[in-house]
Amino acid sequence: MNSIRGNLESIRAKIAEAAERAGREPSDVTLIAVSKKKSAAAVKEAFTCGQQVFGENYVQEAADKIDVLQELRPRISWHFIGHLQRNKAKRAVELFDFIETVDSLKLLRALSRHALSAGSVMPVLLQVNIAGEASKAGMAPEDLVLFIDTMLEDKPEGVDVQGLMILPPWNPDPEASRPWFAMARSLMEGLSERYGSDLHLRHLSMGMSGDFQVAVEEGATLVRVGTAIFGARS
Repeated sequence: MNSIRGNLESIRAKIAEAAERAGREPSDVTLIAVSKKKSAAAVKEAFTCGQQVFGENYVQEAADKIDVLQELRPRISWHFIGHLQRNKAKRAVELFDFIETVDSLKLLRALSRHALSAGSVMPVLLQVNIAGEASKAGMAPEDLVLFIDTMLEDKPEGVDVQGLMILPPWNPDPEASRPWFAMARSLMEGLSERYGSDLHLRHLSMGMSGDFQVAVEEGATLVRVGTAIFGARS
């Protein structure tokens, strides 16, 4: 079985190759090591191999892990990448450095309120249900303009909307994800053109263990890779 160090080296090399194929700089892509269901010891091992950004799906599981690894802050950064309930927004603001899964104005407002109380600004992404799957969270692509128009009218402080996050339909063939990734990139480009300086969108979070190279080729700036780094989850 490959080691975490070896896995990370292989993934970084593949990200660099994919970026170069697309005429991009590898440094424009951030690897998020998805550590859900993995131990704090595994996270620490990845950290000692140079990995600094980690993604968690569950607030309580993350809280336990983050507490154990508190001495690594601020060198380690935590992204929340799971479905976030409003009643956990305050705790999420306390724990995380980035929240990628904002899917409603009510959640955005709750995060804004708690971040303001903490004297901080929380970077967030808008989660888009790109294929309209009933099993997945996120807003429909056609609802984004209304969402953003309302958000800009609200002028919520305490949050910084930096882009979009998507999860395409699962398919064992990485190429099957390409149209969805291209659609997400086109969607963000259209929003950037529409809103100009009112909304500085610069991140596309997309791509996982099976398709992150395709995602990088299609414009991902954040890729969320778990099993290819840590192995299968129990």
